[in-house]
Amino acid sequence: MFGSSHLRKLLIVACLTASPMVAASSAGEAMTQLNAIMADDTKLQASYEAGHERIRFCGYCHGEDGNSKRDYIPNLAAQHPLYLFNQFEKFRDGTREDYVMSKLAKTLSLEERIDIAVYYSQQTAEPRTGSDPAKAEAGEKLFAVRCAGCHGENAQGFRDMPRLAGQPAEYLGIALRRFKEMDPTKHSTPMIGVAGVLSEEEIEALAGYLAGR
Repeated sequence: MFGSSHLRKLLIVACLTASPMVAASSAGEAMTQLNAIMADDTKLQASYEAGHERIRFCGYCHGEDGNSKRDYIPNLAAQHPLYLFNQFEKFRDGTREDYVMSKLAKTLSLEERIDIAVYYSQQTAEPRTGSDPAKAEAGEKLFAVRCAGCHGENAQGFRDMPRLAGQPAEYLGIALRRFKEMDPTKHSTPMIGVAGVLSEEEIEALAGYLAGR
């Protein structure tokens, strides 16, 4: 089903690099849970299966395999489990806000949040329809200069940096425009500076290029 040694490496990194945005108590409990999972193949299998069972509701929007069913909703497939877990925490504490996700995150136990992150991290992301070749080429150049340093040269993501490859272009465009409009006195993400200098044409080029990866 999936490579346990690969997941163990991911979870080791997750435990060593947990974001300070995660509440201390949750982070400590999560590390204990993740350590137990990565040390035992049976627990690892059980976590995956429990995550599969718990994502029934998530699958309506994000897809059972983590590839979203709507172009304005992100893929979760192949995201790093640390990134996925941290997003749950951000929706729970109000750092991120979404009508559905903010409510859902508060109903999930720590174990459920871990299991869902484990499950979706092991799915395969499928490329979307990209932009025309000229725009894709322009987007590739922009990505190499502005994005690859954090998200990886192939847009695969890294630890708590999200995977962008294969994300729906519409979702990526929405996200970049949201960052562009953020008030830097109220938010500290480096994406404000990255998105703030992008033109609408550049946003479309980037989104189209990444969707087709």
